[in-house]
Amino acid sequence: MTLRIEVAQQDLVTSRFAISPLWELTQALRTLAGPPSRDDAALRPWLARVRDRYQRLAREVDLAVLHALQPPNWGADFLSPVPASVSTTIEELLAQVRATPIDEVQHEVGEALGRQPGMGTRVRDILTGGQAAAYCADILAAAWQALLESEWPTLRAILERDVIHRAGQLTSKGWAAALDGLHPQLAWQPGRIELTRWPGQQDAALAGRGLLFVPSVFIWPRLAVSLEPPWPPALIYPARGVAALWETAPPDRGPAADGGALGPLLGTSRAAILRALDEPASTTQLAAILSQSLGGLGGHLAVLRRAGLLARARSGRSVLYWRTAVGDALVAASGPD
Repeated sequence: MTLRIEVAQQDLVTSRFAISPLWELTQALRTLAGPPSRDDAALRPWLARVRDRYQRLAREVDLAVLHALQPPNWGADFLSPVPASVSTTIEELLAQVRATPIDEVQHEVGEALGRQPGMGTRVRDILTGGQAAAYCADILAAAWQALLESEWPTLRAILERDVIHRAGQLTSKGWAAALDGLHPQLAWQPGRIELTRWPGQQDAALAGRGLLFVPSVFIWPRLAVSLEPPWPPALIYPARGVAALWETAPPDRGPAADGGALGPLLGTSRAAILRALDEPASTTQLAAILSQSLGGLGGHLAVLRRAGLLARARSGRSVLYWRTAVGDALVAASGPD
């Protein structure tokens, strides 16, 4: 079955990108609660690292309530409200969860419980009570602190890199270019988005509401679409470069460690930075990849930018750097690492 989403001219103007720390958290919890899967291959380094933290968290807070709201192939939207921008914080999103109207909470609770008729009485009583949203927000806050708070700078960097890439494609080349390669199931046809092998959902129209594009690490390699009012339409897709997200460079990386052929020209540190910027990255991510200090890295980035080899732009609270055409040409001319 193919899902067709009609896109009007007004939708082309109002669509935007956003990053959701709360979406990442709910999907991370879903992944940790499920059995191992081949689909989790790119996440295995992180899953192995946090497994003990997750098990400790499960002993301390009521994760069963959250899992009840995430049956297979569905999830309660109020657990991850739509972020306002790429810089929306976890605190702002948790405040939105707590402020969810009770009728919306109960509508989604009813849908979740209807998909799991065997849910226990204790969990059912909590979710059908008047404080379900606040109860869930407290659990999410504890889970964030235990699982993702320390990881968020790295996560945010990979998500921001994807936003810069896709937004640039959307602005300069249009929807077809921005959606190309976003996911194997997704394609752009004039005036509509098509999702193949998409059961259980009827064709829909954005009707001038626009579409929110949300890159995600923990959805990898799947895709999610939210079209149900009152929430704005959203497309959550796998961020680029997830497989390399958790990698850190070893102390000795061979020729790349001294910048290869660029080392004598630029210095080893600057050459390594230039080579690392095949895609936009923040200073935090570069520091993790290259094992350089943030202070020293900032100085090298400034020199490379003044030389016309790098460009930069702000994305939310981060500044992302990437190679200019001159930087690309210099790296290409220097040969492989």
